Amino acid sequence: MNSLHPATTSLISPQEPAGEAAASMLAAAFSRYGSFEQVRVQSVTRAPVGADEVQVRVRAAALHAGDCFLVRGSPFPMRLATGLLRPRKGIPGFDLAGEVEAVGSNVTQFRPGDLVFGASMGTCAQWVNVAAKSLAPMPQGLSFTQAAALPTSGLAALHALRDVARVQPGQRVLINGAAGGVGTFAVQIAKHFGAHVTGVCSGANVALVRQLGADEIIDYTCDDFTRSGQSYDVIFDNVENRSLTEVRRALTPTGTLVLNSGTGATGLALLVRLLKPLMLSPFTRQQLRRYLSTPRTPDLQILKDMVEAGNVQPVVSRTYALTETADALRHIASGHAQGKLVVEL
Repeated sequence: MNSLHPATTSLISPQEPAGEAAASMLAAAFSRYGSFEQVRVQSVTRAPVGADEVQVRVRAAALHAGDCFLVRGSPFPMRLATGLLRPRKGIPGFDLAGEVEAVGSNVTQFRPGDLVFGASMGTCAQWVNVAAKSLAPMPQGLSFTQAAALPTSGLAALHALRDVARVQPGQRVLINGAAGGVGTFAVQIAKHFGAHVTGVCSGANVALVRQLGADEIIDYTCDDFTRSGQSYDVIFDNVENRSLTEVRRALTPTGTLVLNSGTGATGLALLVRLLKPLMLSPFTRQQLRRYLSTPRTPDLQILKDMVEAGNVQPVVSRTYALTETADALRHIASGHAQGKLVVEL
């Protein structure tokens, strides 16, 4: 597959703060949960590298819907991981690509100067300390910007289709939200696994989803995939904009539905929507699944291999400067972002 986007030109780093450069850095940071407007570039403490960590000079950091949840502090249950009243680490960004600056005493697989990509919290910063087990060498032929787009969304698609749905050659797979961050990877990975892929997207994104390899495309502004009369062995739902009953109608009697979204619901309605498929699944022949995707070096290596073999290519629709991080978050929150949005440092 040819590259959908050319390699990014040289990146311009923000000016490092004078005097305390060894102890501080610039980051897009916030101190309380709330609006995206509070996310501003400021000087924050640069932590020393831990024994099992790699300190990376960040060149690009990708954003996704989870960053919007982080800044807003909603849905509330996520605060169990990020801080109940205030964020423990008020810096968005879960994905990165960059250069190894230093390694911890227990790290042997990386050394300063290596080009790496991976996942960690707080990557919209000049430096970030990353667990070595969540990093891998950058794919050959990708820019920092393209490589940063891979980890969270690429692994979410890989884990859903390989580990949860166990997609097999010849199966009919529908991807709802096929033009989004996870969906663009899901279309390509499902095709790599030999599936017949149907992508659901808006009319404006039909050409992109077709270029990614989808066999069929449903424009949701014109047609309803739950009423098309077609049935699918696997439905990977990255949107969850239809009821569980409606989506199951498009699933074969023994098919697998993989759900990967918040839902737009809040409070008790959100809890019901999250738990209902899991409670119902034991009582039906259909498999109704939610899942967690955890970044690990072996799976990052698989993504790297897929990219280098030409089977997967990240789709980066827009790039932003560190000072524009709030703008990127607003665009993601609109629900109409195509592919990945990346902050360049």
